[in-house]
Amino acid sequence: MKKHLPNAVTCLNLFSGCVALCQIFAGNLELGAYFVVLSAVFDFFDGLLARALHVSSPIGKDLDSLADVVSFGVVPGAFLYALLTQSGADLPTWLPYAGFIVTVFSALRLAKFNNDTRQSESFIGLPTPACTLVVASLPLILANDRFALSPFILTPWVLLALTLGLSGLLVAELPLFALKFKSFRWQDNQVRFIFLLLSLGLLLGLWAAAIPVIILLYVLLSVLNPAKPIIKS
Repeated sequence: MKKHLPNAVTCLNLFSGCVALCQIFAGNLELGAYFVVLSAVFDFFDGLLARALHVSSPIGKDLDSLADVVSFGVVPGAFLYALLTQSGADLPTWLPYAGFIVTVFSALRLAKFNNDTRQSESFIGLPTPACTLVVASLPLILANDRFALSPFILTPWVLLALTLGLSGLLVAELPLFALKFKSFRWQDNQVRFIFLLLSLGLLLGLWAAAIPVIILLYVLLSVLNPAKPIIKS
């Protein structure tokens, strides 16, 4: 029975992603964003549960990737499509479809992760949930815009630049640390603890607007303290 629990949580990730997708195309972008956050929570806990129960299987790995390509591939593309559609009446009709470039690169990222033995202890390239949370934060910021960011966010070229920038980071040969704790000693986890404390402070102060800043902080801390990918023969 216990071997099926991580896969059940993975299925909840997929289900939440499907609901998010329905909400986006129904025009409820804010609600869709909350379901994406729920998907990210399930995605975190399925791996945590698998490690805690010492269960893993090729089916679980494949199921996780299939769920992720929906929740963290199709969904961010749909968000960007919807936001580009809202960003201007004078846009070429084909331009909003450019948002799905993120979907393509997310699929490439997931395929690369499944076949890259260097990524057991750290990541190479931006993880798809991190990319998706950046995109999903935009409707939340627009819904409660305390910092008057709406005109900036709804600028087509800003959205296109974000699309291309995130797509590049997904497949970049950039080592990034993973939030995997083998112990809770400060000496072994300085970067992780610093990142989590700063992230908490940013969330308390900025709410949804903190999410893009947190992901930028994640990349910067990784660059300043590069993870050493493990190369397996």
